[in-house]
Amino acid sequence: MSSVKLLKPTNFRWTICVLLFIATTINYLDRQVLSLTWKDFIAPEFHWNNNDYGNITALFSIFYAVGMLFAGKFVDWMDTKKGFLWAIGIWSVGAVLHAFCGVATSGILTGNWTAGFHGSKELIATVSNTSAIISTSVSLFIFARFVLAIGEAGNFPAAIKTTAEYFPKKDRALSTSIWNAGATVGALAAPITIPFIAKSMGWEWAFIIIGALGFVWMGLWVFHYKKPHEHHKVNEHELTYINQDHQEISVEENQLAEERKFTFKECFSYRQTWAFAFGKFMTDGVWWFFLFWTPAYLSSVYQMDSTQSAFPLFILYMITLFSIIGGWLPKYFVEKKGMNAYNGRMKAMLIFAFFPLLALLAQPLGSITYWIPVLIIGVAGAAHQAWSANIFSTVGDMFPKKAIATITGIGGMAGGIGSFLINKSSGVLFDHAHKAWTTVDGVPLLDKYPQYINERLPDGFFEQLEKSGAVVVDGIDKGYMIIFSVCAVAYLIAWAVMKTLVPKYKVISNKN
Repeated sequence: MSSVKLLKPTNFRWTICVLLFIATTINYLDRQVLSLTWKDFIAPEFHWNNNDYGNITALFSIFYAVGMLFAGKFVDWMDTKKGFLWAIGIWSVGAVLHAFCGVATSGILTGNWTAGFHGSKELIATVSNTSAIISTSVSLFIFARFVLAIGEAGNFPAAIKTTAEYFPKKDRALSTSIWNAGATVGALAAPITIPFIAKSMGWEWAFIIIGALGFVWMGLWVFHYKKPHEHHKVNEHELTYINQDHQEISVEENQLAEERKFTFKECFSYRQTWAFAFGKFMTDGVWWFFLFWTPAYLSSVYQMDSTQSAFPLFILYMITLFSIIGGWLPKYFVEKKGMNAYNGRMKAMLIFAFFPLLALLAQPLGSITYWIPVLIIGVAGAAHQAWSANIFSTVGDMFPKKAIATITGIGGMAGGIGSFLINKSSGVLFDHAHKAWTTVDGVPLLDKYPQYINERLPDGFFEQLEKSGAVVVDGIDKGYMIIFSVCAVAYLIAWAVMKTLVPKYKVISNKN
């Protein structure tokens, strides 16, 4: 009877997939706290505008980009277990640090470092130098985002490496789409938790409570993770299933490929690396724009506060859960249509690349109801996550395991640079549109108030105009239309260049 039980393969690899899903959920919860609190809670305290927020998110992107470049190498060096622990430990500390930026601003400007969260707000309100408040608080938040970014950069290289360890090539897109859905679930949970924590307990506690989740995950990882061949919960039959791809090459060659290290210079010599990096450069920024700016979009264009936008954002990110198709579709092409993994993945990615074109309609149809852009952004987000699951899996398809985290890091760096560009330009563009394209009683704002051409608009400026009876037509929606258009075409451009660089499936082996 016991021998029969031994013949049944275990499925522990899916437990590991669940742990990756939880880590990715926490990752996205942590990075979402700022986007859901800055407009209603943080900006009034520190006098921020769109450009200030854009600078913070843009620099987070560049920190993340540089972090991704070295995180992959770090994970390859430390190996999966320790690398992941270091990553989530650092980003959890960074997440919590945000909560103390107000106290630090108060301490720097007034000399009082013991006022606490509420007391620091009162002290900052007594400071007459608005520019000093802005520059000090923005600098402190940038530092907190730096720590967060350096840690968060390790999540995807470590998760991709773990996936390659625990899943054969044919299952990697499915497993990646499952744990990558944690990004969606994190984004989904954020609007229905974070604004309400901030409103009832203060924005600082939103950072502390969400940040603490990472420390809980670290305990789970220490307890559950080992290499498949070392884990007592992985039996011989599951291990055979996991290692089925190794049968395609000799044991000796496989061992050499696993032991051999790939330098940065060598990694950059492959077209496959450049294809992956360009795809990430063009498309990562789209997801980050939707993630960081959609709450502000609903606030600026539809005058919703963070609690009013909670339900629309919940529906938006619920739609993105359809990205699970991203794992099923290439598997269908491989198993049912006989394609190799790369061709099946690229065909699926081409299909997903057409859906973001709907973003061209988001702003024009938004005049009917805000639900139209919410639904369109949700569909575009689902397409991105489906695309993302497959572009990540192309690395495992074509590179040895020893190089996977490094290549993933290079692609992440490229994606971070793209995200920097879109976040920085968005902040500048939205503030420009807010002033240059807004009309007051049918007259361009800057024609009526030329003193603000090179100056910040005062806090509550538009509210005061509307109270006085003026008819204000905000031009910021035109700025969003421009960025939506860029997002719409990014995926087709990325796919075309990737296909040009790597037209056919080619594995990088020890002999390449």
